[in-house]
Amino acid sequence: MIESVEIRTVRLPLRAPFQTSNGVSTERELVLVRIAGGGAEGWGECVAEREPTYSSEHSRGAVDVMRSFLLPRLLAAEVTTAEEVAPALRGVVGHPMAKAALELAVLDLVLRLRGESLAQYFGATRTRIPAGVSVGIQPSVAALLDVVGGFVDEGYRRIKLKIQPGWDVEPVRAVRKEFGDDLPLQVDANAAYDLADAPLLRRLDEFGLLLIEQPLHHDDLYQHARLAEMLTTPLCLDESVVSARSAAAAISMGAASIINVKPGRVGGYLEAKRIHDLAQAHGVAVWCGGMLESGLGRRANIALAALPGFTLPGDTSASDRFYETDITDPVTLEPDGHVLVPTDPGIGATPDPDLLRTFTVDTWSYER
Repeated sequence: MIESVEIRTVRLPLRAPFQTSNGVSTERELVLVRIAGGGAEGWGECVAEREPTYSSEHSRGAVDVMRSFLLPRLLAAEVTTAEEVAPALRGVVGHPMAKAALELAVLDLVLRLRGESLAQYFGATRTRIPAGVSVGIQPSVAALLDVVGGFVDEGYRRIKLKIQPGWDVEPVRAVRKEFGDDLPLQVDANAAYDLADAPLLRRLDEFGLLLIEQPLHHDDLYQHARLAEMLTTPLCLDESVVSARSAAAAISMGAASIINVKPGRVGGYLEAKRIHDLAQAHGVAVWCGGMLESGLGRRANIALAALPGFTLPGDTSASDRFYETDITDPVTLEPDGHVLVPTDPGIGATPDPDLLRTFTVDTWSYER
């Protein structure tokens, strides 16, 4: 089925500097994969960052591991369905984001050939979903209130605040006071705290938060379970959940009552759906996290988030949250704070060729 493969590294300028795991960034580097065959093409997006700060993966490494190890196995396996991708790549340890990009490209190709949308394939039950937005660390509380106020005025249905030691209780208190108790509000610690910080984290209970996301280190499931017993605010895991197996462990230990599902982090959209199904069977809520995806990955996330177990608004913001110019038609926010679930075959969009040329910094291609 696979006749040719193209791997592109693109750099998209951000509308405003964004706080990352390693400081402030003014552009997003992404790796795009195009797989063609049967008269159609499919696209995938690798969400690894330029530097290995969120995870051990990084964009240049993803390109190398795809070219050197993953694609040879994928081509040798003669895959014809997305379900065959993960078994074909199982011999390579790790690199879930690179694997996820290849799986999505194959899935997009297959669905385009069938004339079926990604949402239909997943079994989505909604045609639109509420959109949330993430707000990074700001230079002051006043600046934070301005940023949050802008997103509230745009109609976003949930606000997530990044927190860290020294920037936690008071910023949350200020947002609650300014925007009231009816604003769905949650915080994300990105593993910045230790169990010894439990008394501080307990102070967040008074603000009626939807959840506290990943307060402790990613491999501290036991300590998350201990912390969950000390708080009334639900605990949500992000980096700790890298597969359906780790999600099952977290649920059984009581380490999480909510899970943030990021398809790239867990190795692909098929594994993400397995986590959704597992969580739904155990009464655990899930929501779809974002990693500054382009219009390709953003639309795929929206299709996934239309499944019934995604009961909390995710990081499914409009394209203009991050980019003045996306490589696809932009994802837009409806006046009531929802985004529409794509209905066209596959992901539901392809990159604009001119924009793709503009933002591409490196290309590698293969033809049989």
